[in-house]
Amino acid sequence: MRAYLVKAFGHQELVDLPVPTPAADDVLVRVRATSINPYDWHIFLGEPRIARVMPGGVGVRRPDLKTLGCDVAGTVEAVGRDVTAFRPGDEVYALVREGGFAEYVTVRQDLLTFKPKTIGYEESAAVPMAAITAMVALRDVGRLEAGQKVLVNGASGGVGSFAVQIAKAYGAKIAGVCGPRNVEMVRSIGADEVFDYRAEDFTRSSQRYDLMLDIAGGRPIGACRKVLEDKGTLVAVGGPAGRWFQPVGQVVSTMIRGPFVSQRMAMASVVAGTPKQQHLTTLADLIDAGQIRPVIGRRYGFEEIPAALAYQQQGHSGGKVVVTVHPA
Repeated sequence: MRAYLVKAFGHQELVDLPVPTPAADDVLVRVRATSINPYDWHIFLGEPRIARVMPGGVGVRRPDLKTLGCDVAGTVEAVGRDVTAFRPGDEVYALVREGGFAEYVTVRQDLLTFKPKTIGYEESAAVPMAAITAMVALRDVGRLEAGQKVLVNGASGGVGSFAVQIAKAYGAKIAGVCGPRNVEMVRSIGADEVFDYRAEDFTRSSQRYDLMLDIAGGRPIGACRKVLEDKGTLVAVGGPAGRWFQPVGQVVSTMIRGPFVSQRMAMASVVAGTPKQQHLTTLADLIDAGQIRPVIGRRYGFEEIPAALAYQQQGHSGGKVVVTVHPA
């Protein structure tokens, strides 16, 4: 099989490798599609560099992960002897730690579930990392309730476009912040109000919100607090990219303020400790019910993964960047 092997920070090669054999609890998936996330290029470049020395970071001298790609949608090729829920030919999707930038990947059966029935492989591959992050940030960390007013800063990207729709599906009223070329898209997926950050400063709004997801960063935490209710919640999801400290610095700055302010400061992470299979099943149900849909910004072929990574790194994609690996 072909796979992109990361040999050093900033360097990967398309190589031929043996098709992996599933262990007893594993499923071998023929990857039909994957997608690009900030997670991928942060690990690829080893940035921010502070992450190289943090527990569970990206690696010190070279990347810990050999093949990037955490979003997988495809068909079951073979199963291990202890796998009972899946069989060859099943259409599945998963959030994995690594391996999506390859033609085949083995996935533990408890990380895998059936993909949404109403969308294809490319759209399904857009879901796992971004949509689970949005759901965890809103529902689990943000404690979202129906009728609340929610502000999503960074509403047009992968996580943000899902956050707008998930919050809407749970009965919230949504305001989104994005750039001028994505205003209509954000409005079309359910935002009741949209701020063009180049034309207006959302932190000067007279509106007050119960919950804010800060995905894009870009505004001081003190300014963001001004648009929160006194007992509101700010969930830090990301921030502006940087070579040395950001977006880690943005998230840490948010958490440090927590004990000293009336609002609740929290952070969302899905890399570890998240019931990924359960979340993916919930998201598939929402998609098949017509309540959310993946927004695709650009599509690439498997050989174009380096270009797709470079484009995602620019940070201006409206929706997700998806990659077709094995055309259906």
